[in-house]
Amino acid sequence: MGTVIEMNDVELAELITTLTERGLTIATAESLTGGGLVARLVDTPGASHVVRGGACTYAVDAKASVLGVSESQLALTGPVDEQVARQMARGARALFRSDIGVSTTGVAGPGPADGFDAGTVHIACAHPRGEEHRLLHLDGDRAAVRAGAINAALILVRDVLDFAASGADD
Repeated sequence: MGTVIEMNDVELAELITTLTERGLTIATAESLTGGGLVARLVDTPGASHVVRGGACTYAVDAKASVLGVSESQLALTGPVDEQVARQMARGARALFRSDIGVSTTGVAGPGPADGFDAGTVHIACAHPRGEEHRLLHLDGDRAAVRAGAINAALILVRDVLDFAASGADD
């Protein structure tokens, strides 16, 4: 997966509306996106009804101290890892007392870090019905990788909500 389709402003407004209509709240836990994900959410009118907050845990130790990510997990795998992304999403839910937590962690570039190529990104979403994770391999410069991670995280939340709606109708 080299590129991520961008979630446009209309689709993002629909996501905020869906969260509002379902009475769900959301919080973010971010590393490589540096607060860009929560900023993208709050750029949308009506976001104040659903966005509880965001934690930018750029430093590895902040993932543990702020979000409760396992120090042993971080020591074992480093921050660019599926379990770290999942724990970050859970940590956002707990920290902000939200229904949904969404996280981003990875390597924005320009070069490799922690043994991973630039563009390697893990996103996760913790929600009332469970957790979802996606591993991304994004192309482009640092800004493109960060933007792609933000869009992928928003799309993941939308997909989780779509799945929950279809499951509720069964």
